[in-house]
Amino acid sequence: MTTEGSSKKEVVNPKAIIHKRFGDKARYNVEEIQEFSSNGTPGLALPQKGPCLYRCTLELPEFSVMSDIRKRKKDAMQSAAEKALEKLTDPPVEDPWDQLVSRLSYLFSDEFYSICHPLSGHFRAALNREGHLNGFVPIHILPIYDSKLFNICKGIKPGVELKPLEVTSIVMDAATRLSETLFTSKEQVSLRRTSPYPTEVLQSVEVSCKQETYVKAIRIPYLVEKNVEPLTLDVSSDKYYMDAIARELGVEDASKVFLSRSVGKASSETRFYFCAPKSEDETKEDSQDRAFLNVRASYLSGQDIYGDAVLANIGYLWKSFDLFHEDVSSRTYYRLIMNKVPTGIYKVSREAVLAAELPARFGTRSNWRGLFPRDVLCMFCRQHRLPEPVFSSTVANGNRGPEETFRCEAKIFSKGQDLILHYHSQESFKKQSDATQDTASKVLSCLNVYLKKLNNPQMDLAMNGNGLDLEFYPQHISKEMRYFSLVHKSWPCFEASSKNLLGVNDNTACSYNIEGPDSEIFASSGCLVCVCYSVFLVKEGDKEELEKHEEFEFELGSEAVIPELEAVVAQMGVGQSARFRLELPPHELIFAANGDPARVLSLLSSGGCSLEYTTTLLRVTEPMEDRMEKAQFSPSLSKQRVQYAVDRIKESSATFLVDFGCGSGSLLDSLLDYPTSLERIVGVDISTKALARAAKSLHTKLSNNTVPVKSSHIKSALLLDGSITTFDSRVYGCDIGTCLEVIEHVSEDEATVFGNMVLSSFCPKLLILSTPNYEYNVILQNPEEDGEAINPTKPCKFRNLDHKFEWTRKQFEAWASELAKKHNYSVEFSGVGGTEGVEPGFASQIAVFRRACEFPEDVDMADVPYNVVWDWKSTNM
Repeated sequence: MTTEGSSKKEVVNPKAIIHKRFGDKARYNVEEIQEFSSNGTPGLALPQKGPCLYRCTLELPEFSVMSDIRKRKKDAMQSAAEKALEKLTDPPVEDPWDQLVSRLSYLFSDEFYSICHPLSGHFRAALNREGHLNGFVPIHILPIYDSKLFNICKGIKPGVELKPLEVTSIVMDAATRLSETLFTSKEQVSLRRTSPYPTEVLQSVEVSCKQETYVKAIRIPYLVEKNVEPLTLDVSSDKYYMDAIARELGVEDASKVFLSRSVGKASSETRFYFCAPKSEDETKEDSQDRAFLNVRASYLSGQDIYGDAVLANIGYLWKSFDLFHEDVSSRTYYRLIMNKVPTGIYKVSREAVLAAELPARFGTRSNWRGLFPRDVLCMFCRQHRLPEPVFSSTVANGNRGPEETFRCEAKIFSKGQDLILHYHSQESFKKQSDATQDTASKVLSCLNVYLKKLNNPQMDLAMNGNGLDLEFYPQHISKEMRYFSLVHKSWPCFEASSKNLLGVNDNTACSYNIEGPDSEIFASSGCLVCVCYSVFLVKEGDKEELEKHEEFEFELGSEAVIPELEAVVAQMGVGQSARFRLELPPHELIFAANGDPARVLSLLSSGGCSLEYTTTLLRVTEPMEDRMEKAQFSPSLSKQRVQYAVDRIKESSATFLVDFGCGSGSLLDSLLDYPTSLERIVGVDISTKALARAAKSLHTKLSNNTVPVKSSHIKSALLLDGSITTFDSRVYGCDIGTCLEVIEHVSEDEATVFGNMVLSSFCPKLLILSTPNYEYNVILQNPEEDGEAINPTKPCKFRNLDHKFEWTRKQFEAWASELAKKHNYSVEFSGVGGTEGVEPGFASQIAVFRRACEFPEDVDMADVPYNVVWDWKSTNM
């Protein structure tokens, strides 16, 4: 039989308890029980032996018990011990005060001094204190570093978690019961052993050679108007670090200094150190000392802190007797502040404080970089000490199996379990994880709006309804957020927009220069781009690097970076570099970057600074839609659409073409590669950055005479910035209009407005309009399935995250036919990508409208609201 107590760790089970109470007087007798069964072979006369079973008899001085039958000997012994405990008179529940006294006695025992524990480190360090303080340990240290003692105090007086003076008082009262072993100093609010310390302990704390150690920390003044200040703590080996912090706070010794719970990571020793209040009355709302509330320290720690505070990362750990310490700089402090808001959490996770932004929506896992929305939301709740958000998914279409889709809802509760927010998404996803991430992203957007409103008292905090599938109860989070606006009101850009809570204002204008050879490989919306960038704080030729990434990836068009950087990258080709400057964001944001704090402060204090960004586009990965099309179609769908347009141009002998929603000019550029009758081409788009890229490409071909087809008759090319739903006489009456894969990027209502405008006002002789066939998505997204086995009702995602809708053939034909009838056009339907008459039709469905009447005569030719972005005319005219 195994001897009990051979393990150093006490095993708490019935047999161990019996052994502790009765020792060798408890005798176990185990017997084997044989059971016979005839179930194996019915009708067999000979009994069949079953498995071995065991029963145990436990004999104690006063009685004996028999166990239930068990399959293992040790289980039978435990069963007997359990029954014995049931027969014994239940011992009285130990009084919590007795538990506290017992715990204190253990903490100051020789045994405890020999183990690695944060408190034993404090006890050893206290032996280096000088004079009458030698060996004394501040009482308020004990509940901070010993959770068992702290929990006992909470059991004695519930609700003392955030009342350090009351906890200290409880421990002091318990210590008075140990007058023979502990010396209590009410004046110093400290404890010390009365008996000598073990020799090995005394020898271990003897300092043979003083090790000078200095740690950087931060002073947080209680006045919000004052800046945080760096300081240096002397924590050399012959000193108690708590006394060093006390001196910085202007008090006598460590007994006058309280500690907050850890801030930041749960495993961190980063804490606030502050002067102990004279009484708990100081924390009452009507106390004059409320004026000394340290709002910033209270906001970060989640407990009320008064007076100046020191933020330091120092303490004793479980794994070593040595003092752990790391420097805390202003950068540490400002990043702690940033981690209290969703955008800041994301910025810090990407180590891109001055470049990254929390994307406005969740796209695909493959294109997402940094913390996922769900992780950001969970971290936000932890930072504000709220319960973890609750996500629940349901099958959206009721179909279990390969065709099931999921919806997700999320709930956030207060500490008191009051509902703060309930978001229930109506969107469905093929993957449950995508549904969860999308819901988390929507919740983060709602929280960003709420945080913005906190800084604007005139704004209504009610956010329910408004088409957001959202229930929001700000009154249940107001307590957790009561210091938010006081801390963040000094961040000017907090009020700039709901998206850029900690970022650069969207309205900041910048000019830039692009350098390097044109590779003609550009990024479009949905592409995953990789850039190298640096950010400098500059002033009159002097500069300090604040942030740098050798490779930084983000999805173009997802608002994952500041708008200025995204706009510049959208104009660049792979291998090209750009440089631009911006006005300064809030200084706090600059301090949170990686620059040298002293150097940064020196430059900022002299004024006249700005931020300089340099970036190089390293590579571009096309959107999944484009890659799918290229993999499954040869030539690609985009080239097939261009060829379709070219064929119609040849048939009509058109000389004047307008491309509505031309984007970066891919169609116009491609048309130059074919022999056509075109003489005048015009592109219209609402994106100036896309038009600038189109101008660059067209200018290169037309001005440098690099058009592959020498027979090109192009005499003029014009790019206009304007909405295709607004009339401009310069594009009136064209021979042919094109609108390829554009309308799905706006709402269905806006698509109808465009259809009415183009046919009634622009009046092209021929209009070619294409849009994705939603029915074909099942093939694009399941290329491994045989065409005959395709289920046309299987739910699919839209091909592009920016698509607002995608129509089936029936929907598209009904929409186009109604427009044609209304405006006296004929319409025929075709497409590219696929085979006519074979389900599920073409990948891109096309409607060709032909005008059946003459031009309207009452047209105002002076109506020219569009802005000219680029105007080219041939020198041969």
